[in-house]
Amino acid sequence: MRISLLATLLAVCIAGCTVGPDYQRPTVLAPTDWRMDYPKATDVANTKWWEQFADPMLNELVETALRENLDVRIAAARVDQFIGALTSTRSQLFPQIGYGADASRIRTSAVGQPPLPAGADPYFSLYQGSLSASWQLDLFGRVRRLTEAAQAQVYASEQAQHGVVLTLVTSVATSYIALRALDRQLQIAQSTANNFTATARLFDLRFKAGIVAKTELMQIKSQQQQALAAIPAFEQAIAAQENLISILLGRNPGPIARGKTIDQLVAPRIPADLPSALLQRRPDILQAEQNLVATNANIGATRALYYPNISLTGLLGTVSTVFSSLLTDPASAGLLAAGVTGPIFTFGGIEGQVSSAEAQNRQALLVYQQTILGAFRETNDALTGSQKKIIEVAFQDERVQALREFARLSTLRFDKGVSGYLEVLVAENELFAAELAAVRLLADRYIQLINVYQAMGGGWVDIAVSIAPSPLAMLAAQVP
Repeated sequence: MRISLLATLLAVCIAGCTVGPDYQRPTVLAPTDWRMDYPKATDVANTKWWEQFADPMLNELVETALRENLDVRIAAARVDQFIGALTSTRSQLFPQIGYGADASRIRTSAVGQPPLPAGADPYFSLYQGSLSASWQLDLFGRVRRLTEAAQAQVYASEQAQHGVVLTLVTSVATSYIALRALDRQLQIAQSTANNFTATARLFDLRFKAGIVAKTELMQIKSQQQQALAAIPAFEQAIAAQENLISILLGRNPGPIARGKTIDQLVAPRIPADLPSALLQRRPDILQAEQNLVATNANIGATRALYYPNISLTGLLGTVSTVFSSLLTDPASAGLLAAGVTGPIFTFGGIEGQVSSAEAQNRQALLVYQQTILGAFRETNDALTGSQKKIIEVAFQDERVQALREFARLSTLRFDKGVSGYLEVLVAENELFAAELAAVRLLADRYIQLINVYQAMGGGWVDIAVSIAPSPLAMLAAQVP
């Protein structure tokens, strides 16, 4: 009879309703295409795109950062935190089984109620042992909704980790390109300063010989000092960039090894995909959706507070004043109980929790929609920028070539006495600025390409995550 009762209760529990709305993905009006139709778009979003730069040192820096970066390790530990919360929440679906044991020495009052008979020993020992079980029947699905929310939070934390990895890889690549651009700009400044120093020495001799005026000597010295002043500024920027990369690598600030120059790098190809693909592969969108799932489940969990809680408690134990009799049949004891508790008047206590959960769900929906719009904007900006930077770099390269020819012809005209040095000064200053700008634009072009991969996401994130440290809970689950 007891078995039949237990089976009936189990069937009722399993068939119990789940309060609250079931999650349905919101409808998203995604654009049919990107604003910029990139002519060389290819399916390379599922590869290690940073290897397309053809710089082994960059590849090594990225993989080192994935293994050693502290933010990635923090994100992995956060996943473990939510997995632990899920395990704890889900355990409430099952009976909780425990045990207890107790041994005591007791003295009874000789004049208590009832009084101790004359000559009786007031001291005796008491031994107890028990095995208990309690089970809260989740008839209205509160624990199931809490479990659903906890599972969504685990997924959200995993996507947050993917987002950290995505940001880390793009940050390392961007910082390395910026470093190589600064290295090249430092070389330009040093070369220009050396040329101006040699020219200044020549003009000093000409001034002492009375060939040129002091104004021309001061002009060339001013030009020399301008180039010299740029050198420490670039050196400081290089040191700061090295320190930044060192932190990304999980190291103390220090020098960073170099590979190819910025002029030797190969531009990665642009990945191709429709805007709707972002909904399945951008970590921030997936994280926002899982947060929406969690808040939707919390609505059901709070609404279930209106309904009664039904619990079963069982106890099987043994009690004896003689230890040798503790496990005998006369010493056995037991308890089987069922309890029901529920609210009658809470004066808005539960209603307030439901309203709060519904408001959180509305916030999560708006954040989800906002995240999608932001993703579309970032991707369109990156695709447009990547194509426009190619054109801008080409025009700047042509300007540099024109200014080099201008500087060469101006120097010839000055040497032949056709024109003054002011013409040469203007040409050299413009050339110096144009060469620095050309390097900066080339770096910007590469960074725009990196921004495309960052904005579009893709299978490359999963590849990078496989290199990074995994959450300990996941590693334990893989052990046979």
